[in-house]
Amino acid sequence: MITRIGRAFSARTRPLLVACLVAGDPDYGESLAMMREVDSAGADIIEVVMPFSDPVADGPVMQQAIQRALSAGMNTDTLFSLIRDFRAESETPLVVLTYANPVVQRGIGAFYRDAGDAGADGVAVADVPLEEAEPFCMASRDAGIDPILFVSQTTSDSRLEGIVERAGGFLYLVAALGVTGMRGEVDPETIGCIRRIKRISPLPVVPGFGISSPGQVHAYSQAGADGVIVGSAIVKEVGDRIGRPHEMRAAVGQRVRALVSGMV
Repeated sequence: MITRIGRAFSARTRPLLVACLVAGDPDYGESLAMMREVDSAGADIIEVVMPFSDPVADGPVMQQAIQRALSAGMNTDTLFSLIRDFRAESETPLVVLTYANPVVQRGIGAFYRDAGDAGADGVAVADVPLEEAEPFCMASRDAGIDPILFVSQTTSDSRLEGIVERAGGFLYLVAALGVTGMRGEVDPETIGCIRRIKRISPLPVVPGFGISSPGQVHAYSQAGADGVIVGSAIVKEVGDRIGRPHEMRAAVGQRVRALVSGMV
């Protein structure tokens, strides 16, 4: 099974930028406009966060965006509508980042079928460990989309092998321990971790969490990362300009283009 994600990595001439937005932030129309903006600004893959009331892996910037989206009425059905509307005009790969609760509540199989039918190419469930991942991975593959699994500095080689057996699309490397959010430094241990994982995994390795600047993007690119995920730095541009949509779109586009410039 080769998805849009697989084709994007196969065709890459540089590491890919995965630009993360919160679905429905600050409302449906502007969220769709932000997806279009990051697409036209050069994002190679778009990650949309499904708003959830207890986002344990997310820092303050993402939590505030999630609350704005929930207050504006975003839910699972509306998320899939948003993806369909974007997919009607773009073939850029889309990854849904969510937590287990909304998936289980809808029914694991139904969630993945609906995601695939809407046009999603991958799903990452942030709080499902390897031991509980099999039903999610099976449903994902049945729906024709990639099960994106997480690895970190603390993942042992033996555990990594089990993750690689089940994962698809790419490995989401948690580049900074803790919650999402902007950080100033690149963790040397994460640089070493990228190299260790790439010795074991045939899947692309893509760090996320704490990445916000072109310099950080460049450092991870130089270390051999196949892409980078940037979320809070982009979402903050939205949150800082609520009620000023033209400024919001311009700032988001400028941020994405700057991040792309750090790719080598």
